[in-house]
Amino acid sequence: MDKTAIMVTQVSKIYKLYDTPKARLKDALGLTRHPAYREHAALHDITLEVKKGETVGIIGTNGSGKSTLLKIITGVIQQTEGKVSVEGRISALLELGAGFNGEYTGIENVYLQGTMMGFTREEIAAKMDDILEFADIGDFVHQPVKTYSSGMFVRLAFAVAINIDPEILIVDEALSVGDVFFQAKCYRKFEEFKSMGKTILFVSHDLSSITKYCDRAVLLNKGRKVMEGTPKEAVDRFKMALVEQEEAQRKENTALWKPGQEGEKWSDMLPVNPETLEYGDKKAEIIDFAILDKTGKITNVIEKGEPCTIRMKVWFREDVAEPIFAFTLKTLMGIEITGTNTMLEKQAVEPRKAGEVQTVSFTQRMALQGGEYLLSFGCTGYEQQEFKVHHRLYDVCSLAVISQKNTVGFFDMESSVTAETSVLA
Repeated sequence: MDKTAIMVTQVSKIYKLYDTPKARLKDALGLTRHPAYREHAALHDITLEVKKGETVGIIGTNGSGKSTLLKIITGVIQQTEGKVSVEGRISALLELGAGFNGEYTGIENVYLQGTMMGFTREEIAAKMDDILEFADIGDFVHQPVKTYSSGMFVRLAFAVAINIDPEILIVDEALSVGDVFFQAKCYRKFEEFKSMGKTILFVSHDLSSITKYCDRAVLLNKGRKVMEGTPKEAVDRFKMALVEQEEAQRKENTALWKPGQEGEKWSDMLPVNPETLEYGDKKAEIIDFAILDKTGKITNVIEKGEPCTIRMKVWFREDVAEPIFAFTLKTLMGIEITGTNTMLEKQAVEPRKAGEVQTVSFTQRMALQGGEYLLSFGCTGYEQQEFKVHHRLYDVCSLAVISQKNTVGFFDMESSVTAETSVLA
């Protein structure tokens, strides 16, 4: 019978939310007749068992309780109700550089972290070469960590966490700041850990990593466990949860999708950036947009290799003789990766009259690697050979690509590999 590494039984976490610091103080001193706070359930009745040697992924939208659950398991915070038992030494990487002292050098922080995990200086010194080799940040180990980039931070933090010989490794999103080669190095270490019978609990927004590296996955939503099963089952259910969430939001939204006509907007079913940058003369205005998967369902989660459609709806306030419709995709760092427009695609668009609405769809096979991207739209044109911007929406929506195989860079060239063996005479 498999042994249990982590057992979470009916765990709930309730936070007290106060409107003002004064209300918090009065409540602490017992000076209020009635509760001065509102309760927020970050977790509700969570039960989860992780067997020794398993790699288990936890997925869910922001605010679903993933990080709260990991903090309870590692003892950083205490649950309000329920019980948690852990068998084995835990090494946790919960937040970037958590527990690091910015004034200390990298070397000093290695000793600090190791001591906090229960190791003697002699034991840490014996592991120091392996830690520094894995981190690979050169002479920066002798500099204060406050001078480190986020990438260097995570390299050193992960190197410490993974080289102190834990029985259970818990990682919360920390790998998202590492470059592709460092991530590959970490995942190789994951595989090595698995082969040694160690346990990994892994939270990530990168659904492709969940499907590729985990034996099992758990889906949380609004502090509740929705389901657990194979990674593919959990990811599929996660996509359904997104649609259900967006559908509920859509039903509550009464925004106009076309001037003068109340109705439903496609974009109500997508995570729209509240800080979208927009500009233009507004002779034409982008009033709606959508991302559709291969089934025609509106979603911002697309599987790599599958067809998808990016759609925009434009209302013309004035006559526009030569409209051009465009979209682009960027990394979260703002690097433009790809994009196209109706002119590049040699798709002629007739002159539009004031009051008309034009819907344009771009359909393609998703070739981007698994990850998170930002979507932008534009409507431009020419007036007497002068280029005009009518309306642009920058970084208006996020697009998540899930993949079971990522190659190097942004695109998969879909290489076909052959190998032949011969013997030199």
